[in-house]
Amino acid sequence: MKIFNNTKILKNYKNSAIAIGNFDGVHKGHQKVFQQARKIAKKMKIKFGILTFTPLPVMFFNRNIKNYRLASEEQKLRIFKKNKVDFIINIKFNKKFSKITAQDFIKKIIYKKIKPKFLAVSKNFKFGVNRQGNVNLLKKFANKYGYDLLNVKPLKYSGKIVSSTKIRKYLKNGHINLANKLLSRTWSIEGQVIKGKKVGRKLGYRTCNIDVKNYILPRVGIYAVKISTKSKTKIYGGVAYLGSRPTFGGRKIFLETNIFGIKKNLYKKKISVYFLKFLRKDQKFKNSRQLISQMNKDVILAKKGLNTKLVL
Repeated sequence: MKIFNNTKILKNYKNSAIAIGNFDGVHKGHQKVFQQARKIAKKMKIKFGILTFTPLPVMFFNRNIKNYRLASEEQKLRIFKKNKVDFIINIKFNKKFSKITAQDFIKKIIYKKIKPKFLAVSKNFKFGVNRQGNVNLLKKFANKYGYDLLNVKPLKYSGKIVSSTKIRKYLKNGHINLANKLLSRTWSIEGQVIKGKKVGRKLGYRTCNIDVKNYILPRVGIYAVKISTKSKTKIYGGVAYLGSRPTFGGRKIFLETNIFGIKKNLYKKKISVYFLKFLRKDQKFKNSRQLISQMNKDVILAKKGLNTKLVL
């Protein structure tokens, strides 16, 4: 899969089928767009590519938003590759790009730079300054700029449109199973294991600590999880705590994971934590003894939750 970090794409990647969008989380609705665009590309014997934006526009315009993303850039690219994408055009969403009009986006970016034979977008796609552009505008200029347009109807699940907003809501409420269904995979947080305060070790449970960075924060509390290292050659079971350690007066939210059956030191190693089941909400305990008693119960519950199928 070829990656272009600007719109200067090679000649043999022009005249392709292009899907455009933010594609945060790359959920089932996004995958429907890919499937239809890829089908057309195969029929026309042309390449299939994706045009997307970094950072997400909502995070550019709202600098105070930190915990928002459903997937990291690295995860996003891996999912694109899994969906048999031939190439990616990753446009840097900056101050200059944010001021481009909808018509200039079509003329100067789509037509002059990328020259697609086919465009695929979801019905609710908006673009250009103040989100002026929509599917109707793309249709209006299709003949003039020589592309055909595929307008994909939003995918519905249980009568409701599948969206990144809906998935965020499920995660924030601890409805991991519903979020995973809309994603068509087990939602995960990836990160490098960092130094913690070794609180878990003192309590008899060694943990791997990860800074959640820009990821959306699911409901704070205890989860049954599965864990893989960077190589993904082996999957481990575990119990994870997402919270600020209120028993010890903490404030910053971390992800702490106790991995079952592993003894090696994973400090500075990259791991993926897959969320299977929400077990209980976070709570403050009177003392360490009460906390340890509850942690013992959490481990038992987590092991039962490991029966949930992991979908990568």
